[in-house]
Amino acid sequence: MKLVSQFKSFLTDTVNLNQTRLDALESNVEAIKNFVRQCDWDPKIKSFYPQGSWAHDTIIKPVDGGEFDADLLVMVEPVKDWTAADYVKSLGKAFADSSTYGDKCKTWDYCVTITYAGDRKVDIAPCVLGRQIPGRLEVCNKPLDTFERSEPVGYTEWLKKQNGYSGGNSFRKITRLLKYLRDIKTTFTCPSVLLTTLLASHIHWTDKDSDSFANVPTTLKTVMGRLDDWLQARPAKPVIANPHLTSEDLASCWSEVQYSNFRNFINKYRKWIDEAYDEPDRSASITAWRRIFGDDFAKGEEVLAKASVSEGTSLVGRLLASTAAHLDELVDAVANYGVRILPSDFFAPPHMHAPRWPRAETFTRNVQVVAKWYGSKSAANGRPLQREEVLHRHGGIWFDVTVNGGQELPAGYRVQWRITNTGIMAIALNAGRGDFYAPQSGNRRWEELSYRGVHLAEAFIIRRGDDKLVGQSDPFPVIIE
Repeated sequence: MKLVSQFKSFLTDTVNLNQTRLDALESNVEAIKNFVRQCDWDPKIKSFYPQGSWAHDTIIKPVDGGEFDADLLVMVEPVKDWTAADYVKSLGKAFADSSTYGDKCKTWDYCVTITYAGDRKVDIAPCVLGRQIPGRLEVCNKPLDTFERSEPVGYTEWLKKQNGYSGGNSFRKITRLLKYLRDIKTTFTCPSVLLTTLLASHIHWTDKDSDSFANVPTTLKTVMGRLDDWLQARPAKPVIANPHLTSEDLASCWSEVQYSNFRNFINKYRKWIDEAYDEPDRSASITAWRRIFGDDFAKGEEVLAKASVSEGTSLVGRLLASTAAHLDELVDAVANYGVRILPSDFFAPPHMHAPRWPRAETFTRNVQVVAKWYGSKSAANGRPLQREEVLHRHGGIWFDVTVNGGQELPAGYRVQWRITNTGIMAIALNAGRGDFYAPQSGNRRWEELSYRGVHLAEAFIIRRGDDKLVGQSDPFPVIIE
C-alpha cells in the first residue's frame, strides 16, 4: 500500500531536520555573513551562496542525534598575486582571531568550519569569481595550493528543475528518505552529492504531472526502479558526471567494491519497496515498510494482524525439526514475520547446554546484547545491527554486553557467551554448538556468519567472587540467509 499519510508523518517526525534547528542555522549563517563582511579579510565579497544538502533542501536529522552540517560559499573577486591557499588561510585566520569564533573554528583543506557544540557545523569556503575566465567559479585547495573549477550554482538550479518535474517536492522528499535509509542501515557507501545526482538523473521532463510521481511512495518506487535498472545494466563502476561540470566524475570516490555493494543493496531495497507498495493488506504493508525504514515508520500503529501471525506460525510449524535441523525456508518465514512466530522451545534446542554455574539469590534479566557487523575480525569499522536484521553469509559479528539499559558491566563480574546454531546446514556439519564460550576482547565475542539459519547469542554474567550466575540476556537472534 502507498500509506501516503504515514510517509508524511514519518518525514515530519523522524527524517526531516526540525524547524527550530533550521531557524538556529539561519541565524548563525546571518551572523557569519555579517562577520565576514566586517572583518579585515582582504577579498572583495560579491555574494554568499549556500550549497550542499542545506541548499538543496535535502538535509535530514542526524540518525545518531549528533551534529548536522551546512555549507556556505563566499563568492569573492580575485586578489592580485594571491594563491589558492592564501584565500583559505587568511579566512581561517580572520575567524581564529575573533573573540566570537576563535574557539569554534578550524581551518580545513577547502573551508573554515564553525562548530556549535553538539548541534551543528557551518563550513565557509572561499569561491573565486572570474580569476582567469569571466564568470568561472573556482574553489581553493589549500594543501595543493590550486584552484579547482566548481559549478555549485548551476548544479543547484539543475536539482530545482528536476524537483519541479517530480511534483509536490517529491524528489526532495525521497532523497531525504534514501539518505535516512543509508544512515540507519549503513549497508552501503554513497556520499550525499552522488546519491542526490543519481536520483535526480532518473527524473525527466516528461514525468511532470504523471501518475508515476503522484505522491511520495509512488515517486520512491518509480525512481528506485529506474535507478536499479540502470545499475544492473552496468556491472562495472560507471562515470557519473556532474551535470553542470562534466569533467568532474562524482563516482571517483567509489572503489569497484563499494560500487558493487551499492548496486547490490539498491537492487535489494528496490525489491523490498516494490513488495511494501504492492502489498494490499494495510497491516502487512506497514510491516514491509518498517523492514525498510525501521520501527519509526507508522509509529504507534499495531501492524501484525492476527491472521498474519497465525499464517506465519502455521508455516513455521511445518518447517521446524525436533533436532534443530530446521528447513532452510524457516529463514524466509522469520524474515517475513519476525522471530515472534517461533515457538518457545525453538530457543531451547536439544543440543543447547544448560548453565553450569549456581544461580545467585539475586538474579537479573536486565542484560543486553549489543551486536556490530564487521567485514572481518580485524576490520576497523563496523555497523550496529538492528534486532532481527537479515544478514548475508559474509563477515561476522562482535557481540558485546551492557546492563541496566546501556551501562558497562561493573568490575567483579565476567561474561560467558552461549552461542547456538540451528538449521539443516549447521546441524549436518556438526556445528550446532550450544555451549559456553569466553570473550576474546574485553567482554566481546567474535562470531563468523557461516551457516544459513536462525542462530542465538546469549550473554551470561558470573560474579567472580563466588562464581555464581547473577544475570542473563534474552537471546539475540542472528538471521543468516
